[in-house]
Amino acid sequence: MGDARYQLKDDPYSRHSVMLSLLGDGRGRRLLDVGAADGFLAEILSERGWAVTAVERDPVRAEQARGKCRELIVGDVADAVVGRSDRFDAIVFGDVLEHLDDPLSTLRSATASLVPGGLVLVSVPNVAHLFVRLSLLLGHFDYADRGILDRTHLRFFTRRTFLGLLAQAGLVVEVLRVTPAPLPLVAPTYRHTAWLRATHALSAQASRCWPQGLAYQFIASCRLPSPSAASLRSEADRGAVAARA
Repeated sequence: MGDARYQLKDDPYSRHSVMLSLLGDGRGRRLLDVGAADGFLAEILSERGWAVTAVERDPVRAEQARGKCRELIVGDVADAVVGRSDRFDAIVFGDVLEHLDDPLSTLRSATASLVPGGLVLVSVPNVAHLFVRLSLLLGHFDYADRGILDRTHLRFFTRRTFLGLLAQAGLVVEVLRVTPAPLPLVAPTYRHTAWLRATHALSAQASRCWPQGLAYQFIASCRLPSPSAASLRSEADRGAVAARA
């Protein structure tokens, strides 16, 4: 069995299900899948009509992704975007930014290769989840093999800091979704009953009611502002500065 961190989560409330619903059918459009792992998401997106370029820096996982997408790049985002003449209609960062030293620079580098009006999907875990809050209250901040406190995470995000990062990268958030704790993933198979499904649905509803504390992950659908909107905002900012002067 593969690493559970890099497998498709196909329950209806998972970040993979949410991302696939936000992306829809590709109709030949070009998509960059950043941190594609073994290509499980790239393969589904390719089947749905996206022309997928997958980028994965782990050569072993990258080799497993070969043949599941139109193009495979072993390396980082810069290897995928620098010097390209074509541009992408969508870029997906699925649980990637928390593993990076400098997520802001990576976002900016990648979005420079977007077509005007292109889509950026980003998901990150919520370090302010109630479980982590209670753990801190008891004096614990224990890393694990997976989850919010995955030992490979270098950066941690709350709702506020996540939205702040996206704003710094020049992205405008159009949709912000949340996911509940992945009960089907942690519960043994024999417990996948109607009771578990009902509990999971209730957890999903609760995470939407209090996203700051009960969201397990945040998923943002973003775009770069159009040149006209950016120009208008710049003029408004200059006007506000002049008024204060």
